[in-house]
Amino acid sequence: MFRLTPYARGQVSRRSNDFSDIFSMFDDVFNDSLFQSRALNYGSFKIDIKDNDQEYILEADLPGVKKEDLTIDYKDDQLLIQVECKDEVDEEKSNYIHRERKICSMQRMFGLKDIQGDKISAKLDNGVLTIVAPKKEEVDNSIRIEVK
Repeated sequence: MFRLTPYARGQVSRRSNDFSDIFSMFDDVFNDSLFQSRALNYGSFKIDIKDNDQEYILEADLPGVKKEDLTIDYKDDQLLIQVECKDEVDEEKSNYIHRERKICSMQRMFGLKDIQGDKISAKLDNGVLTIVAPKKEEVDNSIRIEVK
């Protein structure tokens, strides 16, 4: 027989003050516990936003997400990224030792002003969503007044 290690190993044992499990001790030190609310298994996703002179570039980590599961909207200076996915296997075998299904709903919203909404582009490649949001061109309304 083999031993199974659950996906979220140690979450129950971490709630106690017992340090008998050395693996839980290492998990407590090296995990992303300060930012758990932004991890995929906690209902959100991590994102990086770059700002260069011409555009904003957003890169979101979405492993296992298909483009059909994504919705991206820009309205009233707000960029909304939504993920709705359901991954279920319908097999008639009854000899499962361990079986998991993935059902998730996540969203993040970002305020991006002065964006050309009709020119925003998005690409999903190898679990990384890249959104390019071009900025509006700044119009120089300054006028030099000649003194007489």
